[in-house]
Amino acid sequence: MSDLFSLHGNIASMQQNDQPYGLITDGCIVINKDEIVWVGPQAEIPDQYSDAPVKDYGDRLITPALIDCHTHLVYSGDRSGEFEMRLEGATYEEVARAGGGIVSTVKATRVASEDELLESALKRLDMLLADGVGTVEVKSGYGLDTQTELTMLRVARRLGKERPVHVKTTFLGAHALPLEYQGRADEYIELVCNEMLPAAASEGLVDAVDGFCEGIGFSRDQIERVFVAARDLNLPVKLHAEQLSNLGGAALAAGFGALSADHLEYLDQAGVDAMAESGSVAVLLPGAFYTLGETQLPPVGELHKAGVPIAIATDFNPGSSPLSSLLLAMNMACTLFRLTPEQSLAGVTRNAAKALGMGEGCGTIHSGMRADIAVWDVKSPAKLSYVMGHRPLYARIHGGEYV
Repeated sequence: MSDLFSLHGNIASMQQNDQPYGLITDGCIVINKDEIVWVGPQAEIPDQYSDAPVKDYGDRLITPALIDCHTHLVYSGDRSGEFEMRLEGATYEEVARAGGGIVSTVKATRVASEDELLESALKRLDMLLADGVGTVEVKSGYGLDTQTELTMLRVARRLGKERPVHVKTTFLGAHALPLEYQGRADEYIELVCNEMLPAAASEGLVDAVDGFCEGIGFSRDQIERVFVAARDLNLPVKLHAEQLSNLGGAALAAGFGALSADHLEYLDQAGVDAMAESGSVAVLLPGAFYTLGETQLPPVGELHKAGVPIAIATDFNPGSSPLSSLLLAMNMACTLFRLTPEQSLAGVTRNAAKALGMGEGCGTIHSGMRADIAVWDVKSPAKLSYVMGHRPLYARIHGGEYV
C-alpha cells in the first residue's frame, strides 16, 4: 500500500453535524501516511486524490477505531470465587472487608514478574483489539507499593510496543488501602503523593492520575491531596466517583478540571453541574453495574440535559467487571442505561477520546485526524450496539497501516 491511498464505503464519521452518526453514504477517506487528509462523498473526491490507490469496501461500515477509556488490564490472579460469594448474598463491600476484592488481586500482582504480567495483559488486550479498539487506557492500582505500581505502568507502556494500539497510562495508587497500612490511610496517601507518583512521573510512565473516592476507598480530603500532587507535576486527573455512594467526588474532580469522572451511579445534580462547568466527561461503566447487580442508575438524563459528554468503557478488571468486549459494553449501555446506539457509539469514539485528553487526535473521521479506522461487516451503525457475542470487525487501520 502506498503512502497515499483511499477507502470507499459508508462512513460513520462521528462528527457532530446534522447527519446521525455524521454518516456519509458512499463516502471516501483519503489517507496520507498516518493522517486523514480528506473525507467526503466519493463523487466529490478532489482531482489531486483521484488517482490514489483505492480499497473499496462496498456498503460496509467505516468508523473511527474504537477507544476503551477505562480499563485495568494489568494484573495477576483470579477472583471468580468472589463472583460466587456475591451470588450467595455477600455485598461488594463485604467481600472487600473480608480480604477479597482489590486487595486479593494486589497479593497476586505483587508476586508476578513483569513478563508474567505482560503475557496475561496481552491476552486481554487482544480480545479488545478484536472488537476494533485502536486506543486503550490502562490503569495501575493493583500494586499499592512503589515497586509494583511502577512495574504495572511499565507493562502498560510495553503493551503499546507489542501490539498495534495506542496506550494511555493512568496512575491509580489511591485505589485501595494495602493490608500493611490498615488504620493508617493518611500515611499511605503520603506515600502515594510523595514517593509513588513522583517516581512514576520521573520515568515518564504517567499520562493521568486517578483515585477511588468511596467508603471502601479513600475520602474526599485524601483524594484532594492526590490531586494537588498531580497538579504540582502538571498531570491531568480523573476519578472513580459516586459508584456506591455520594461523597462528592465528581464535583471535587471537576474542581481540578478532571478529564473524567467514572461510574457515577450516585451522582447528584451538584456533581452534574460541576462536571458541565468543567467540561469533564462522564464515563459510564455498565459492566460493573451489571456484575455487581446494582440498581441505582447513573443520572443519564440529567447529564444529557446539562451537556456533559458521556463515554462508555469496559472497566475490564478481575473483580467487578470481567468484561472483555467493548461492543458488549455498548449494548449494555443501551439496554441498562437507555442510551441510543448513536450515543453509545459516540461514547466509544468521540467522547472516549475527550475522556483521555485526545479529542484533537482521534475519535472522529475528518481531515487532520490520525488514521485510526475500523471497517465492519455490517451496514447499519446501530448494529454495533445491537449484536451480542458477535465480533463483526472486518479490517482495522492503525496509524495508516493495515493490521
